[in-house]
Amino acid sequence: MTITVVPSQEFDQAASKALLAANNGPVFITDQGRTTHVLMGYGMYQALSSGRQTIADLLALPGTGDAELDIARSRELPATKPLI
Repeated sequence: MTITVVPSQEFDQAASKALLAANNGPVFITDQGRTTHVLMGYGMYQALSSGRQTIADLLALPGTGDAELDIARSRELPATKPLI
């Protein structure tokens, strides 16, 4: 997924470029350096707003094939409950 940042003045002059960029990931539109809006494709919007998502739904989002996931392995033992 590609994240694009576009100043609002540039967005006003080249909205079509921002729309194309939104096909590859969210476009953050800024005003005086602060993010004010996010432009995204409808498919991504549906995935985010549909409520409950599975890990498969999230992995199916465009551009997530190259995402890195670094999870440290826990050395703690799981809690156990007595049988009786």
